[in-house]
Amino acid sequence: MNVTSQGWAARVVRLALLPLTAVLLGACAAWSPHSTELVDPSPWAEATTLPETDQEQAWFHQKFGNRTPTRYTVTTHQGRPALQADSDGGDSLMRLRLAADAPQIGVLRFSWFAEQLNAEADVADTGADDAVVRVILQFGGDRGRFSARDQRLSDLMQLVTGEPLPYATLIYVWDPVRPVGTVIPHRRSDRIRKLVVQSGPQGLGHWVDLERDVAADYRLAFGKAPERLEGIALMTDSNNTGVRSRAWYGPLRWIPAEARPGS
Repeated sequence: MNVTSQGWAARVVRLALLPLTAVLLGACAAWSPHSTELVDPSPWAEATTLPETDQEQAWFHQKFGNRTPTRYTVTTHQGRPALQADSDGGDSLMRLRLAADAPQIGVLRFSWFAEQLNAEADVADTGADDAVVRVILQFGGDRGRFSARDQRLSDLMQLVTGEPLPYATLIYVWDPVRPVGTVIPHRRSDRIRKLVVQSGPQGLGHWVDLERDVAADYRLAFGKAPERLEGIALMTDSNNTGVRSRAWYGPLRWIPAEARPGS
């Protein structure tokens, strides 16, 4: 493929999935949630520095070409260990590869803190798809079931990034207006769904603690049970609207299905 064709392919991928090149979580498993524990654990759980480490072994900062990355900093905020995220017209994410078969997919506990939402953003509009906070879950499955459109996108992603389109992506978002429980399909891929888990200004300026039944949320978004969980990522971005965004994420905690009361 010549340089012109490569540039065209890269542009198609960006237009099709921006900002979701940020959710290319591969299938290589580094951490498996077999007991109640901090995820990995989150390196900011003890206010340590972010590790400079192999991408197969821990949380790592994933950047995208020459785009301005979000700045992620280990800190404390309002008495809690936190990962501070500052985005100034850019995007990148903190990412962790993992693996959990469907019977093990349980509850994910996480927390976030935002002082204000991005009034110019709309997660249903690919041209304004920015979010002050996102928690991204990636799932594996049989890509042979992809539609022709999704298979083309997957092939292009493989060509440009070296990783195919994940089988399914579920993104937890805080939406300014849509009610909790709203599922927002991506306009250009059936394999990407956003789920509103917090709505409106209530909670701004405070830590918000959330607990989500991941398998139930997947069924709500995709209409069937998940096969396996392959990755988690956090992302604060503003590359579409250019509006500066700041947020804080607390440590993530995993409760596998067999550890839940009544399981």
